Amino acid sequence: MAEVTISGLIEGGKASGGPPFGPALGPLGVPVNNIIAEINNKTKQFEGIKIPVKVIVNPETKEFRVEVGSPPTSALILKELGIASGAKTKEETVGNLTIAQVKKIAQSKEATIYGKSMEAKMTQVLGTCKSMGVKCENEDPRSIIKKLTNGELKA
Repeated sequence: MAEVTISGLIEGGKASGGPPFGPALGPLGVPVNNIIAEINNKTKQFEGIKIPVKVIVNPETKEFRVEVGSPPTSALILKELGIASGAKTKEETVGNLTIAQVKKIAQSKEATIYGKSMEAKMTQVLGTCKSMGVKCENEDPRSIIKKLTNGELKA
């Protein structure tokens, strides 16, 4: 029998025996509580953020592994600002990040974000900030992107 993969989106550190994992894992005869504990352990640093999780189970041996994805950049920005949602209109500004906060978000996304340099990765985070109505250093994210691109600002 082939491995079975169960995927779900859960809030960091708050997986439970309920959906999406409990009902899907129960019939496979695997230790659901152990799997839930491992998911919570691996996702606790993402508390307050929904994060993609995959549980891969071998039904014959009952062996399992838990793979934790990366939360969306927008979720990390919201968490950093301590707000629930981005701007509703193009004119609205919902928050302001420091360049250090942008770098911190880029570093936490390093495995899944493209770009050869930290400046390039920060540029992507700033692009998300722009679409969410978030400023950086009290400026439009596009002006910070220009400063990173032309070397005026270093990561």
